[in-house]
Amino acid sequence: MSLIKYIWALRAIIYKLRFKSIGNFSYIGKPTFLLGTKKINIGDKVRIYPGARMEVHGDDGKITIQNNVSIGQNFHITSKDMNLVIGKDTTISGNVFITNIDHDYMEIGKHIMEQKYIIKETIIGENCFIGYGVGIQAGTVLGKQCIVGANAVVRGEFPDYCVIAGVPAKILKRYNPEAKEWEKYSY
Repeated sequence: MSLIKYIWALRAIIYKLRFKSIGNFSYIGKPTFLLGTKKINIGDKVRIYPGARMEVHGDDGKITIQNNVSIGQNFHITSKDMNLVIGKDTTISGNVFITNIDHDYMEIGKHIMEQKYIIKETIIGENCFIGYGVGIQAGTVLGKQCIVGANAVVRGEFPDYCVIAGVPAKILKRYNPEAKEWEKYSY
């Protein structure tokens, strides 16, 4: 392990006092912003590279990052009033945003930041790969081993073993367990 990663590991040990939990062999690069860390659970062998912004709002908001997750630089995650989960063995590339919060916009003439929040369950399944620059919006549920292409904007529920890409994101391929191959997906 390089010297910088030892420093990150030392930072994780210090953060054990600030976070709800940080598992063994996890390390955290220097974050840019942390809010509500007593409601953030980080599992074992989690690697978070520098520039993370992690926010938990409200009394019931939580973030759970399960074991063996790798998160690239400039990661931004926000949760309010429910648990936002990143499943084990997931890889998240840099510049990714994940949230369970939407802002209502229905009141004309009222600034959007002053309107009510819309909270929807957001879950990233285990063994997923999230490409560079992806935005995962409130209400997204990814099944196991989903692959999300770079710069996709994702909202909705996606079953296990899908390749997802685009704006808005759609399923491009899905694994067929009977044929034991990835097949082009047709709607």
